Amino acid sequence: MLCSPRVGAGVNGGDAERLRGRRREYGALKELVAEVEAGRSAVLILRGDAGIGKSVLLDHLAARVAVHRVARAAGAESEMELPFAGLHQLCTPFLGHAESLPPPQREALATAFGVSAGPPPDRFLVGLAVLGLLTDVAARQPLFCLVDDAQWLDRVSAQTLAFVARRMLAEPLALVFASRERRGHDDLAGLPELTLHGLDDADARALLDTAVDGPMDERIRDRVLAEARGNPLALLELSHGRIDAEPEEESAFPGPGRVTGRIERSYLARVHSLPTATQRLLLTAAAEPIGDMTLLRSAVELLGISPDAAGPAVTAGLLDVGALVRFRHPVLRSAVYRSAGLAELREVHRALAEVTDPVLDPDRRAWHLARATVKPDETIAAELESSAGRAVARGGTAAAAAFLAHAAVLTPDPRRKAERALAAAQAKLRAGAPTAARDLLALARAGVLDELDRARADLVEARLSLAFSRIAEALPQLLVTARRMVPLDVGLARETFLDTLSAAIFAGRLASDVGVREVAAAAQQTSPPHTGPPTSADLLLEALVTRFTAGFRDAVAVSRAAVSAFRRETKPDKVLRWSWLASTLAAEMWDFEGWTELTARHVRTARAVGALTELPLALNSRVVIHACAGELDAAALLVAEIDRVQEAVGSGFAPYGTMTLAAWQGHASEAAALIGARMEEAVQRGEGLGVAVARRAGALLHNGLGKYEQAWEAARLASAHPQDLVAANWGLVEQVEAGVRSGRTDAAEEALVRLTQITDAAATDWAMGVQARSRALLSQGSAAEELYREAIERLGRTRVAMETARSHLLYGEWLRREGRTADARAQLRRAHALFAQFGAGAFAERAVRELRATGESTARRDGTAATALTAQEAQIARLARDGLTNSEIGAELFLSPHTVEWHLRKVYAKLGITSRRLLRTAL
Repeated sequence: MLCSPRVGAGVNGGDAERLRGRRREYGALKELVAEVEAGRSAVLILRGDAGIGKSVLLDHLAARVAVHRVARAAGAESEMELPFAGLHQLCTPFLGHAESLPPPQREALATAFGVSAGPPPDRFLVGLAVLGLLTDVAARQPLFCLVDDAQWLDRVSAQTLAFVARRMLAEPLALVFASRERRGHDDLAGLPELTLHGLDDADARALLDTAVDGPMDERIRDRVLAEARGNPLALLELSHGRIDAEPEEESAFPGPGRVTGRIERSYLARVHSLPTATQRLLLTAAAEPIGDMTLLRSAVELLGISPDAAGPAVTAGLLDVGALVRFRHPVLRSAVYRSAGLAELREVHRALAEVTDPVLDPDRRAWHLARATVKPDETIAAELESSAGRAVARGGTAAAAAFLAHAAVLTPDPRRKAERALAAAQAKLRAGAPTAARDLLALARAGVLDELDRARADLVEARLSLAFSRIAEALPQLLVTARRMVPLDVGLARETFLDTLSAAIFAGRLASDVGVREVAAAAQQTSPPHTGPPTSADLLLEALVTRFTAGFRDAVAVSRAAVSAFRRETKPDKVLRWSWLASTLAAEMWDFEGWTELTARHVRTARAVGALTELPLALNSRVVIHACAGELDAAALLVAEIDRVQEAVGSGFAPYGTMTLAAWQGHASEAAALIGARMEEAVQRGEGLGVAVARRAGALLHNGLGKYEQAWEAARLASAHPQDLVAANWGLVEQVEAGVRSGRTDAAEEALVRLTQITDAAATDWAMGVQARSRALLSQGSAAEELYREAIERLGRTRVAMETARSHLLYGEWLRREGRTADARAQLRRAHALFAQFGAGAFAERAVRELRATGESTARRDGTAATALTAQEAQIARLARDGLTNSEIGAELFLSPHTVEWHLRKVYAKLGITSRRLLRTAL
């Protein structure tokens, strides 16, 4: 619905005075309007204390752009627990345009708004749908979306609109929020802001003069000015009220909070001067956040109040009664509500619950019922629990958690109370509110829980430790919980062991008493065999347990079975939850095809369901795959996308693939700085896996630069802990090369023995090709040559093009040292051409140095592919070249189709073409 204008809205008469002293803000809004009218998106947050003038500026903006389309919504303190309440206000007028959305987005939006039933939508998929909906409307006519009291939006609405604001670019669309100053978490943080301050003395005096009908005593004038601190609403309200209500010394130096309190007291003084029936009507209206006139009339009649009682409040300028009932200002609403006694509040909420339709609006009815009682009531608790279920089905996890928390408090039975508190704690954790989850967990533990629920409570506590980045603390908790689960719930126990192994792999070398070996041994000893055909998760657990208890060779067969099973897995939740572990296993088995397929599907699934929090992890694996394949441009595009997604969702995930990419690109100082920074972050988070990846990336970088001493030390540290899986294995490859080049032949041979054991067991062309090249480094004469040729042949049959290029380089270097200059040049030219094509600068330069040593003059190339396109433009151009429509590209990159088209026009101009059909040739 559209929010009615507040009393006094408009740009004429009184509004002109109320905008006094707001030239800076007026100019900012004028620039925003110009941006939108020029076809560009704009976002602005008006920040300031209550009464500072945010709502008036929104009203002014709405009047200024009345020739365009304006949509308004407002947060309500009482609706913060109702999922999508604010978003529903804003989007309802445009739902007819939803048919133009891609089916997954259209279905997600319908489910979120309760229009249809379906699987719970990911909130970011809902965000994409809202982005598409608003930009489609804006494409037809410039659209200004104005959201007042944004600090009171329900959590999922705030998150969704923040996501939309960060993805807008090339549409005539504006999002303007009015919000109080930030306190604690704020989903809008980081967006463009304009902070409103109090008026200066001259403007404050002028505004005060307009608020009084006659002369004002100077002492009173000075008192009002001092207490208002330039706050426009305070100036207007305090001039009507009694200003001597508190001692002078108490308000001599009032702060912003004190000003709000004075405004509230001024409003309440005016309210208390009204008839008792009018005051009760105002309280009823304050407790009913929608402003539904029909609903309010029914409630006041049930309370024995005549609808005519609204008259004095309207006459006093406190209430606006039309199609909707609106208070003059949100501060007035909150003042009326907070000043009421508990008995009055319960009576009003009970009446509102009774007149709220239990079929059409069961959640708001349950909300009123919850506030109509302070005593335990199982009937109300059950209704709240049902509301939580509906919230989950709509994707409102935060709302579900709030409903469950209320239900727990109102539950009379101790056991049921503890169960609901535990469910609320789990929901709060999923909603990203770990502190609230911890409080509810304490409430659950204080009640009566059976053995399984106590184990579930332990699991929540362990996951809370993970949420607070305390991996070392979480690991023993997870392990103990997994063991406790075994006789209680076999399926949950096995999943908990998998979660524990995943956390232990991340902890790696930084784990304390509990590491992957201890977890695997515990799983082997205590986890019962699966019943019936093994699931993909069963096989994955078996493979990891075997890997860490019996070793790599014994785990190959079951690991391949697990990878094969996951390649056939179709359930999105399983794909999202376990793909990282399965794809890591494939990479360790030197199975490039399985690794590629699993990571590609991980990305596709995350995109399809809008799981943006999962997407950076999936994209990170793809970065490493593209780097191995010599597709550094594609890897760089994905790194840029990871950055954009993390910015949109506020993720703190560290994309380790950026280190591998930087090492291959070979820009010494930049890469070294990035690797060092990432390693330090990993240490701080207790992620030993990140340390291993950083060490291997450092070894790769220095081998490319020909700095073999540094490469040796980094490689030695990378491969020191076999539980680091892929990073340790690849570290051995770097260790052999660096050891030979730095004169550490014995140590290089020891590394080769370890590498050979692994690659012999894997026996793929990738594994055997790398082994052959490593053995060649430690061989001589014809044996070395045969091994180099074998490496090139085997690796040439794979997509691991970087390793093929390295084999040409090492073979060429060996040939030069053997005095076979012509043959050396052929191999070195091939290596240089490949590295230059890939963008592997350091290795390309190393090939140049070797060619020069053969007497050949070769133009120096830094291996970077020059392009006039930005990373995002290049990514969009490639997808368009491959035949995707603007809508499909937008869905994949979380952009609106109009933004995609805007980027494509820039691409055409830069490439000197006129249409997308020419992209294939131009690229």
